[in-house]
Amino acid sequence: MKRISRFFLAAMFITGICGISLAADDLVKSEHPQRYVVKKGDTLWDIAGMFLHKPWLWPEIWHVNPQIRNPHLIYPGDELELVYINGKPQLRVANRGPVKLSPGIRRNKLAAAIPAIPIDAIAPFLTRPLVVDKNELEHKPYLVAFADEHIAAGAGQKIYVREIPTWENKKFDILRAGPAYKDGDTGEILGYEALLTGIGTLKRVGDPATVYIDATEREVLVGDRLIPAAEGVMATDFQPHPPAQEINGNIIAMIEGLREIGQYSIVVLDRGLRDGVDPGTVFQVNNRGETVPDNVARKARNLIPDVAEYTYDRILTHTVEGDGWERKSRWETVTLPDEAAGLLMVFRSFDRVSYGVVLHAKRAMHVGDRIVNP
Repeated sequence: MKRISRFFLAAMFITGICGISLAADDLVKSEHPQRYVVKKGDTLWDIAGMFLHKPWLWPEIWHVNPQIRNPHLIYPGDELELVYINGKPQLRVANRGPVKLSPGIRRNKLAAAIPAIPIDAIAPFLTRPLVVDKNELEHKPYLVAFADEHIAAGAGQKIYVREIPTWENKKFDILRAGPAYKDGDTGEILGYEALLTGIGTLKRVGDPATVYIDATEREVLVGDRLIPAAEGVMATDFQPHPPAQEINGNIIAMIEGLREIGQYSIVVLDRGLRDGVDPGTVFQVNNRGETVPDNVARKARNLIPDVAEYTYDRILTHTVEGDGWERKSRWETVTLPDEAAGLLMVFRSFDRVSYGVVLHAKRAMHVGDRIVNP
């Protein structure tokens, strides 16, 4: 009865985003600070982790002030306090820092606000192309020749491109299709990694058009494609939240080519906008349970060779002789359960894949690990 009562109390106590309901004790850490002064270098995730067991549930307790344009923005010098209103925990700004407010709008720049996550870790991935459709890419203008007799081009060189007929776009990303991104369960191709080779400026339209290479990431080669560079600044004021529905996916690639994934590693997921995964979505990462030998069962089999047949499975082998079957104990191997390894947050979503950053790692993670609702 006590467990039932606790369940219904938790369900009724606090109703939050995506239908989440949590009792105050389950939401707020018992050892949380009563007040905290925001410092330069803090992140929303880190601050939330001081007060909450689950940092992505920040909106559950954040006091929304309708007089502030973006109520989730806080700044260095702001003093935060945790109070209880009608039994509900509420985190709010007790004292504003040295930056003054005009009616509804802060005078300082948005860039001064505390980010949700370490922006430096994801900045190179916020504006550049990350995923391409190979078929669509084949219809884009492509590099046909160099202004000089080279087999590859670098920054400061001119290239000729088929064909750019107008001045509609002046800045271009130069790229080629990289390895395929495949669904971790079905093997279906979801898209291709966009390998950025350079950035160029259009100098003359036509067929061929002339483009000046401003900067390179790697050698620019004949056949590389050009797409208009993204304009404007990508949003960085992420609001961490759990998925709106149950999701089971996989880490299918990692950026930087390391064998193990740790905090602030950038990873690629085989779930995207089509699955309801948008920027800010938080996932738990689970190490896949390893299949290990059951040496006790093997030993028992050797000791009792005439054990009843129903304790064995019959499995097909590549044996040519006899009937091509062998008997093997169903207990000779066992698959261990998945183990929670950390948390990541999606910062860019495409149709069928997403890019995330690992924010908490308690175990090493690897390509192939599962992503599930936190």
